Amino acid sequence: MTGPIHRRQLLRSAGCGFGYLALAGLAASEQARAADLANPLAIRPTHFAPKAKRVIFIFMQGGVSQVDSFDYKARLAKDDGKKMAFDDARVIANTGVKGSSQRVMKSLWNFKQHGQSGKWASDLFPEINRHVDDLCFIHSMHTEGVAHGPATLFLHTGTTNTIRPSMGSWVQYGLGTENANLPGFISLGPTSGNGGARNYGNAFLPAVYQGTPIGKAGAPVSTFGIRNLGNSEQSLETRSREFELIRQINAEQAKMRIDRNELDAVISSYELAWRMQSQAPDVLDLSRESKATQALYGIGESATDNFGRQCLMARRLSEAGVRFVQVTYGDGTANPAWDQHSDLPKHGQHARAVDKPIAGLLADLKKRGLLEDTLIWWGSEFGRTPYAEKNGTGRDHNPNGFTVWLAGAGVKPGYAHGATDEFGHKAVENKVHMHDLHATVLHLLGLDHERLTYRFAGRDYRLTDVEGHVVREILS
Repeated sequence: MTGPIHRRQLLRSAGCGFGYLALAGLAASEQARAADLANPLAIRPTHFAPKAKRVIFIFMQGGVSQVDSFDYKARLAKDDGKKMAFDDARVIANTGVKGSSQRVMKSLWNFKQHGQSGKWASDLFPEINRHVDDLCFIHSMHTEGVAHGPATLFLHTGTTNTIRPSMGSWVQYGLGTENANLPGFISLGPTSGNGGARNYGNAFLPAVYQGTPIGKAGAPVSTFGIRNLGNSEQSLETRSREFELIRQINAEQAKMRIDRNELDAVISSYELAWRMQSQAPDVLDLSRESKATQALYGIGESATDNFGRQCLMARRLSEAGVRFVQVTYGDGTANPAWDQHSDLPKHGQHARAVDKPIAGLLADLKKRGLLEDTLIWWGSEFGRTPYAEKNGTGRDHNPNGFTVWLAGAGVKPGYAHGATDEFGHKAVENKVHMHDLHATVLHLLGLDHERLTYRFAGRDYRLTDVEGHVVREILS
């Protein structure tokens, strides 16, 4: 055909082509879904080049006081003991009254500058302070929920009251697992309260993305383990034959199912459990580490032995390919560990238990070159007030302004972002919401928080709901 091609001719001749494109798109979607069913934990491509391959989240349950640790405020010492008006989150939640009278309380620990960065930090965490030039502080955090339950759920799942997947589950869903013989998401020493299993749950994501709990808060780490990994009554050859037979039966059953999601998830979990028998016992065996490495984490010392073992276990799991490891510091009591509504000096007891192990983890990762592609996230569900609770000896919950720090892959070392007001009460400069922190952690893993979605009940859900912005100022 010669001469110009008119619009109607083009549409008529290309119509089948447009249909083909639509069919190709549907075929690609079905192919991707089939691949997910075949191996839902297979490594997936990221949205863009990641800075971090894995995350270790060190959860300080209960609320570490920012004004007694890393957020220095000279005004507290100047006005110590004075009654002043503050917008107290709990008073507002219960009565709606703003500007309630509170007694300013200075820090119980001395602050000074540390490292080449000159970071102000108290002597609450002397060992961590040696690493301030490797840390990236966010002093302008704020969140949802004034009570532990809602705030802890929000920290882990991005919601205060509905059933949503935990962050570790989203990470495993988005990235798959680096090691087919281990879970991609493990929670060490999780607590049974304030969200409990929902803090590592998969919610509406396929069950294969649920976190694997090891141990529980307050229990000796020497008892941590995964039950039924071994079978001393049968030989490996016999167990291998049984496993292969069961695998074939499961595959035949799966072929007859129309909706295979749940069955495939169960089959995958059983097969993962089988594969774990070959590797998990060795990874969890801390005796394989040198005495010097164990001492670095404070193992063998009464104050630090337990949490030191958790931190060393986290390093071994991350090194073995676990994508998301959460390490929870909790004492297993009804009240979360750092929840000092009275007797604030008890913060010192908890700090002694975690300070050397966390510093040891930072030093160990750095020495092994793992800090280059591992993101460490330290923080609580909220902070604490700069004034005494009920004119007493402790501090109340404070979701309006608190501090977290990050270290490792993709964040600026020796850097401080944002600020609270002159009392350390409310975030006022470069405010960072918990949704923003979630978006930033996903970004460092190469995942776009707006594109990491899962369709459920007719809606596309994501960790950050309809909010969240990447905090690009902290990226290296």
